[in-house]
Amino acid sequence: MMHMTFYWSKDVTILIDSWRTTSWTSYSLTLIACLIVSAFYQYLEDLRVRLKTASSSAAKASSPAPIQTPLLGAKLDGAGGRFSAARLGGAVLFGVNAAIGYLLMLAVMSFNGGVFVAIVVGLAIGYLAFRSGDDDVAATVVDNPCACA
Repeated sequence: MMHMTFYWSKDVTILIDSWRTTSWTSYSLTLIACLIVSAFYQYLEDLRVRLKTASSSAAKASSPAPIQTPLLGAKLDGAGGRFSAARLGGAVLFGVNAAIGYLLMLAVMSFNGGVFVAIVVGLAIGYLAFRSGDDDVAATVVDNPCACA
């Protein structure tokens, strides 16, 4: 029977019936796996954001001034087009990252306290290791903040 409240036990089923823990060793390995996968989730998110930032800055550097570009020219050219390699790579990374995120959510829905703590700690470690420097990435996205007049 599935638990509907948090419980603390070494006996847990994660995602599929064959992933059951019955000993402290298998439970510990499961918690380590949850921690590593959740940190990897943050790494992939950082990689996707950096790819998007790099591709947008490269497209802006190679394109002519916005006044000289025709209205639809930016959408139709090959470098920044709808199906460029950078956009396709970003879409693949987004899909993989979304799948990992949903699997982590389903693992938390096992309602095991240790699994919940391992995933939250893994997300925090991944954020600290890979995403805490997002301030410099976000600053490069803003092109000209004073051009509002």
